[in-house]
Amino acid sequence: MTEASPSPATSLSFEQLGLPAELLATLAEVGYETPSPIQAACIPHLLAGRDLLGEAQTGTGKTAAFALPILARLDLSSPRPQALVLTPTRELALQVAEAFGKYAHLLRNFHVLPIYGGQSMVIQLRQLARGAQVIVGTPGRIMDHIERGSLKLDALTTLVLDEGDEMLRMGFIDDVEWILEHTPENRQTALFSATMPSAIREVARRHLRDPEEIHIRATTSTVAKIRQCYWSVRGVDKLDGLTRILDAEERLDAAIVFVRTKIGTEELANKLAARGYAAAALNGDMTQGLRERTIEQLKNGALDIVIATDVAARGIDVPRVSHVINYDIPYDTEAYIHRIGRTGRAGREGVAILFVAPRERRMLKTIERATRQPIEAIALPTREDVSTLRISQFKRKVLDVLANPDAASDFFTDVIDEIVEENDLDAREIAAALAYLVQAERPLRIGDEDPQPEPPSTARRYDRPPREEIFTTGAPRERAPRPGREEILTRRGAFADSKFQRYRIALGRDHGITPKEIVGALANEGGIEGRFIGQIDLFDDFSTVELPVGLSTDMIATLARIQVRHRPLGIRSLDKDESLPARRFQASGPRRDERSFTGPRPRSAGHGHESDKTFPPRKGPPRGERSYAPADKKHKKAWEKHPKKK
Repeated sequence: MTEASPSPATSLSFEQLGLPAELLATLAEVGYETPSPIQAACIPHLLAGRDLLGEAQTGTGKTAAFALPILARLDLSSPRPQALVLTPTRELALQVAEAFGKYAHLLRNFHVLPIYGGQSMVIQLRQLARGAQVIVGTPGRIMDHIERGSLKLDALTTLVLDEGDEMLRMGFIDDVEWILEHTPENRQTALFSATMPSAIREVARRHLRDPEEIHIRATTSTVAKIRQCYWSVRGVDKLDGLTRILDAEERLDAAIVFVRTKIGTEELANKLAARGYAAAALNGDMTQGLRERTIEQLKNGALDIVIATDVAARGIDVPRVSHVINYDIPYDTEAYIHRIGRTGRAGREGVAILFVAPRERRMLKTIERATRQPIEAIALPTREDVSTLRISQFKRKVLDVLANPDAASDFFTDVIDEIVEENDLDAREIAAALAYLVQAERPLRIGDEDPQPEPPSTARRYDRPPREEIFTTGAPRERAPRPGREEILTRRGAFADSKFQRYRIALGRDHGITPKEIVGALANEGGIEGRFIGQIDLFDDFSTVELPVGLSTDMIATLARIQVRHRPLGIRSLDKDESLPARRFQASGPRRDERSFTGPRPRSAGHGHESDKTFPPRKGPPRGERSYAPADKKHKKAWEKHPKKK
């Protein structure tokens, strides 16, 4: 075994590593400029077909280190599995599969398939039958398919074990060895692990052939000059919190705000621009020319805030970016490290702020472990703090203008004198009016109260006043109007009780969506009353819903942007000739006015009865001719006198 210990920085380029032109073009598109140390060390050995044992922390770029050589060596004319990547969790499997798809989007006929437990076996069997050159999966489900014969590995050339120490911790090592024994002996094997316990080295000794050893050691995964902190999102709208932070950060020069979706970049940029900030979106749907122009504006000061997705922000090197704000928490630690790396450049200090909802606290701890740095909690500035700071900045600007001889020229003085004489006003009144005009987009006074809730009280429940006192004292409580309520009510009144049309939604069972969530999104955010929402059918990767005929283009666009489970509905009209797969079950039955009660109701399947089961006719006389007289003599006299008998 040989050992390579590359330096933390490398001057190599991706062209020098021997990657094909299609992959180099993709890397340029996503903004990769130079390979990371582990990429520079691993890619040449993997391209040469050598086995490899890599020790590197999460966030060092190891996914690209093994994905790029695999893509470079694939035979795209064959749909048979040629590479298998084993991951300990389904989240990592999806992440790795997404990375393969991103790097290979210029490769024709390429298919990657994630396989993991919890997903429908029927779906996976169908996808495996279609074929895929790269399979990414968890050990348990990969074993299931190998035993079934649905996953054939006779054409396998490369096998990657990702996060080996995590597999050991989760008890997957025996499963991994079983899979290794069912793969061709002449395969290439790469094992990556953050640490190298003895059990991992034993697996490498038995299954790797004279591997190259790569060690990437770093005391920290992030720049030491970046101050990392987080705000616990509670009680205040995220947009309101973002604007307060942007205003309260005195050293803020320029900022990149990260969100998860392309739609999110546009929406947030528009909202910030409406509040007076010099903000613009940066996402993958933009042309290269527009993207370069946006970055140039950020460099020269024409823009102060850019709202970007992870992919669009790759490769941004703007020294004046002093702050990175994670408006949406990233799905993985590697994305977080890439995000905050956009600040603290050229030897400057940077600030990285993370918005964390209560349900995202676990991801916060994961990020702290990966970066080996604590992330401090910060309190959201109050509205009074923001007002005070805005007033201070306003005073400073006024004094700077007065210090400029051109600004205090006779021309402007004469204009003010004319206003004073013509309207019999005081100069102070005119100055106040001018100040009001200047601050219209960003008011100096934004409120006296901070709506952020107080910390939970430690008082015991029985220390509270009696219920009668709560409801009988003080003024009646008024509920704050819901944002956009008037708009929603207007949309609700726009429908007539007419025919329905079927629409397609870009979310299905695979995304975990339920009919209840679809109805809630359409009713609460789309303004469509429940009586105007018809039948809903769920399929694997999409759904259909009946809505009123003739929805306007603006209405469909509004509905398409509504998010369920952090994904837009993507609703559109269903084409008449568009075929639908067979339904396994109907999410909601026909509308009440379409139901037929004339025939016998069939017994439904799935409740212990077969759907085509028939039942023999009842024995005895018809119901109206039955006799209910008791058979015993004891009650015969009483029965004869019973009023119901007569």
